[in-house]
Amino acid sequence: MSVTRTPRTPGALPLAAALLTATVALYITLVAFGNITDFGTNQQFVRHVLAMDTTFKDDDLMWRAITSTAWQDTAYVAIIVWETLAALILLAATYLWIRSDHAQARRISTYGLLMVLLLFGAGFIGVGGEWFAMWQSKTWNGLDAATRVITLAGITLVVIHLPFGGRSTEPSA
Repeated sequence: MSVTRTPRTPGALPLAAALLTATVALYITLVAFGNITDFGTNQQFVRHVLAMDTTFKDDDLMWRAITSTAWQDTAYVAIIVWETLAALILLAATYLWIRSDHAQARRISTYGLLMVLLLFGAGFIGVGGEWFAMWQSKTWNGLDAATRVITLAGITLVVIHLPFGGRSTEPSA
């Protein structure tokens, strides 16, 4: 019995990877655009989270608060720059998916998705949620939104790394 290697088409997985990457790209692009064009809205969010002024004001935690508006605004601008870079990378990855350059698209998508996961996971949930006790605030709490973004980006990352394409090693009759 010989093993015949026949080409196999990638199927729907590259399409799913492209559409999911495009979805995250669109989302993070709109977030960055909104933060740039409506700077003041989320500037207030970042200021309140870093100042910890709507938390329980526990003396054991309040030493962590950053009350300097210069430092708060620096953090906010850094967030916007990170979002913008992630958006550009994910838009480039979407273009590569459309061109069927799957290996390059997978690699570039991974970079952009990891940037999104770091920002929303480590940044918003870890640093904002725990270090600055954002979970204690009824007004300035972005943990649910961050969790939704992490879920979408995480699922996208898994999908783009599923095996597709290549050759089949089914035995011939």
